[in-house]
Amino acid sequence: MSSGWSIFIIVMVVAHIVAYSWLLYSTSRMKTEDHEQGETTGHVWDGIEEYNNPLPKWWLYLFVITIVFSVIYLILYPGLGNYEGTLKWTQEKAWASENEVVKANRSKLFSTFIDKPIAEMTKDTKAMEIGERLFANHCSTCHGSDAQGAVGFPNLADNDWLYGGEPDTIVTSIANGRIGVMPPWGAALGDDGVKQVAAYIRSFTTDNQEKNLVTQGQGKFAMFCAACHGADGTGNHALGAPNLVDNIWLHSYDSSMLEKVLIEGVSGNMPAHADILDDNSIKVLAAYVYSLTNE
Repeated sequence: MSSGWSIFIIVMVVAHIVAYSWLLYSTSRMKTEDHEQGETTGHVWDGIEEYNNPLPKWWLYLFVITIVFSVIYLILYPGLGNYEGTLKWTQEKAWASENEVVKANRSKLFSTFIDKPIAEMTKDTKAMEIGERLFANHCSTCHGSDAQGAVGFPNLADNDWLYGGEPDTIVTSIANGRIGVMPPWGAALGDDGVKQVAAYIRSFTTDNQEKNLVTQGQGKFAMFCAACHGADGTGNHALGAPNLVDNIWLHSYDSSMLEKVLIEGVSGNMPAHADILDDNSIKVLAAYVYSLTNE
């Protein structure tokens, strides 16, 4: 905050406190004998008149206490421009202090199971309860509360993995995130080529494709797709290339959608959580995800 704004705020706050104090003092000094019994102020609301009587003592003292409290508060805590207060309190310091308490309590809670291997941790009820809450807070927005995903967001409960479902791999995916990109092939394949490759891909899981299209698509698949998805279409965990022969589809199996993916390509971004969750939380979360398909 600039010094000009700081001075302005200090002057305004102090002026208001002084003005309120003066108003309270001046009105409290009014003598009741100066007014006739039952005299009103002349203010009328729906037939209700306001008597010209002084404040009750308890009400007056409440105002005094409020003013005294505000003065003490503004001395101890920041509230007057750039003045930090004698206690040097800041919300950042308060958060850091509270966060340290949370970390200490969490470490104490985790100590009963955190040293176990992930596969063994899945059998710990407390660990899974914590993992489920972590999943609900950090993962369910994309993968769903039941972890079954949505179009473009992988199902984590079906044992079909883009990058592998081993415990260490899941930890890496959560901590570092994943960026998957399939380039567009529309220009290289042409309209006919797109239909041929789409027919060949669909032939992995269905028999009602035109044999001529499938035959022509096989060669183009080997040329443009096999490098990532494998010659047999079973995918590649190292690249995050999906398995195309198991009838599990990340971006829908609809014919038009498959051709759209071939023409335009597709990209996916799983954000890294290493800066959001500590190592222990990531391990517990990975154990929960692992448990979804390894109960």
